[in-house]
Order: sequence, then C-alpha cells, then structure tokens
Amino acid sequence: MQPQIKILSQEILSDNWYTLYKVTYDYKGRTGTWQTQSREAYDRGNGAAILLYNPATGNVILTNQFRLPTYINGNTSGMLIEACAGLLDENNPEECIRREAEEETGFRIQEVKKAFDAYMSPGSVTEILHMFVAEYSPEMKISKGGGLEHEQEEIEVLEVHISKALAMIESGEIRDGKTIMLLQYVKLQKLL
Repeated sequence: MQPQIKILSQEILSDNWYTLYKVTYDYKGRTGTWQTQSREAYDRGNGAAILLYNPATGNVILTNQFRLPTYINGNTSGMLIEACAGLLDENNPEECIRREAEEETGFRIQEVKKAFDAYMSPGSVTEILHMFVAEYSPEMKISKGGGLEHEQEEIEVLEVHISKALAMIESGEIRDGKTIMLLQYVKLQKLL
C-alpha cells in the first residue's frame, strides 16, 4: 500500500549555501490512520558521479580532497577518496559529468555510460546522484585536473588499480558511498 501524504507547511530554516526546509505533513500509512509528522530536508540539488576506468591497465581514476562534514564527524584528516562528482546546476547529468571529469581529473572523456541513479541519504537530503562510468586512456589527459581555483577546489588525482581500490574499501581508506557503489558496479559488470 502506498502511503498518502498531504503537505501542511514548508518553512525555510536556512538558505545560506543550499536550502534547509522544515516540512510538516499528514501521513496515512499501512494502518489507515493519519499522523502529523515534521521533518527537515536539505535540498542541495541533484548531482552526478563518474568512475573512469582503463581496461588496458585495470586502473581507475579517483580523487582525494578535504571534506569538512567528514572532519566534523571524526575523519581526523578530513581527506576523502572519491569518484569524480559534481552538482548538476543547469546542466543535464551527462553534460555535468563530462565537465566535472575534465575539471577534476584532467581527462576529456569520449563516451559515458549511465550506470544507475541513487538517493545517497534519503532520510535527510533530497539529492539524487546520477552514476556513470567511462573508459579513459592516457591520450585523453588534457590537463593536470585538480578542480577549479575559483570554486576553492584542491583535488589530488589518483590512478589506482581496481584490486587496490577494492582493498581500500575493506581497509576503510575508501568510505564514500558513491565511490564504493561505482567500484562494485565496475567489478560486477566485469568492465575490469
């Protein structure tokens, strides 16, 4: 049975970087009784992520950058190893991820393949991530990557063998959800 929802009110709690809403709604669930509930939802827009992989070498391209929320939550260095990703802004997911791949990794990729979509933190964040994979080769490298200075990005580009990347999940060196899913996707689809 699908629940029935009636939005009663939506209040903006913060509109500083992204938008944090407090939403009050009536919810009719399995029992058939209506309940009034209130939740906060963080709207930061939708995004896209991509894992670049090289079938000839078995390597993948990852990024390493400082992520304040992880630092606040006990990641003592604040550094996080991730697949390349970015917010959609006004672009469609494929345009976005091509741009982000070039800015962050320095690779101008040819063909991207849509893997899947995923809500990354559906209990509190509205974002859907559009997940992609793409082959890369050394001749596609057009710059050093590292992100955009005006966006205050300082990104280290890592080239890692898929077996090492998967071991880094097990050791806890890779703890980013989108990256774990994309690495597992590449392995399950036998792309490497």
